[in-house]
Amino acid sequence: MARFCLPLSLTVALSVAPARAADLLQIYRDALANDATYASARAARDSGLENLPQGLAQILPTINATGFAQSNNVDIKFREIGGVPAAPESRRQGTTSGLTVTLTQPLFNWQSFQAYKEAGFKAAQAEATFGQATQDLIVRVAQAYFDVLASQDSLAFIQGQKVAIAEQLAQAKRNFEVGTATITDTHEAQARFDLATSQEIAAQSDLEIKKRTLQQIVGRFPERLEPLKPSIELSPPKPNSMEDWASAASSQSYPVRAQEAAVEVALREIDRVRAGHLPTLNIVGNAGVSSSGLSTTATVNSASDTTNYNIGLQLAIPLYAGGNVSSLVRQAVANREKAQQDLESTRRTAALSARQAYVGVTNGMAQVKALEAALVSSRSALDSNKLGYEVGVRINIDVLNAQQQVFSTLRDLSRARYDTILNGLRLKAASGTLGEPDVEEINRLLGSG
Repeated sequence: MARFCLPLSLTVALSVAPARAADLLQIYRDALANDATYASARAARDSGLENLPQGLAQILPTINATGFAQSNNVDIKFREIGGVPAAPESRRQGTTSGLTVTLTQPLFNWQSFQAYKEAGFKAAQAEATFGQATQDLIVRVAQAYFDVLASQDSLAFIQGQKVAIAEQLAQAKRNFEVGTATITDTHEAQARFDLATSQEIAAQSDLEIKKRTLQQIVGRFPERLEPLKPSIELSPPKPNSMEDWASAASSQSYPVRAQEAAVEVALREIDRVRAGHLPTLNIVGNAGVSSSGLSTTATVNSASDTTNYNIGLQLAIPLYAGGNVSSLVRQAVANREKAQQDLESTRRTAALSARQAYVGVTNGMAQVKALEAALVSSRSALDSNKLGYEVGVRINIDVLNAQQQVFSTLRDLSRARYDTILNGLRLKAASGTLGEPDVEEINRLLGSG
């Protein structure tokens, strides 16, 4: 019996142990497997890559086989002509069958060649779009993750403030009972306590919404999320230059890459439709066998087997298509102009996004430092007001305001840290460099220790 006690105790201990908190990296990897938006983007990428084999197929040979088998029943009646008696009626019955294999190899087909080149850029466009979807997933996961943490922090701060207000309310009631304070102090503390209760309910509702937002991405919600470490050091962007980031974004971000590919597709499309004026030249080869077996009413059997091979050149010269080709060319030229203007707009948007994210990071870091200093000052002010209230030089509302200031500063500091981290991710996404290593770097900032 003694040998079974230790494993049983270990089983009980493990069953009551708290579940390990999920960190950002784990949530991101779960999202890779479960997020429907990302899965849709991946399928769209796979669909876009199929343009390559489809384009190649246009310049490769095609082979077709056709076969037939038929039953024949032919009645022949002859007419009398010029007094010459008609021949007797004849009937032929039997079967015929055949098989033909045709090979066509384009030698000169400018439309097909341009379609093949166009397919390569369509595939590149699909890859760039998927790359942006991957970056968007990282930002969405981090946003939802830190929104939950911020909501949890806000709820914790409100609950902490509620406890502090309750203590102040109890003290105000005691002081009123002994005659050292007025009923106004009690009413003020009670009003703040009721307000904190209302804020607590709203914070609980907000937390539930934020949890469901994260659940929508991941497919489930873990029991706990790993919080930020109590003290973290946020690093400035590298390089620490707004214009360097803007330049990188306007030249190498995924939306820019996708639009550059779209411009190339538009250019190839002009050449492809313009080739409608050009001749095409193909090698065409055929190989076929046929069999025929017929019998007549005179019991004469006629059966034959035929085999044929032929190869040759097939030239097609377009003469007139009702102006359709010219119209298609004008349309393709207009589409190219649109694609080029869209590219310029995309570059400017990417640069603007990089600048906004850069300002968000740098100003966020400054705001974090300012709020850290403000927190120290707010706590000192609260201690001073509490002491002043005890000795009678401060009133209850001063203490309540000082408490509110502390908790508001704590909430703002928490949100500023999360926003700064998120803007750092957005900055890298704007430049097209955001990836899983950046998630791992942020993940190192998490931990309860």
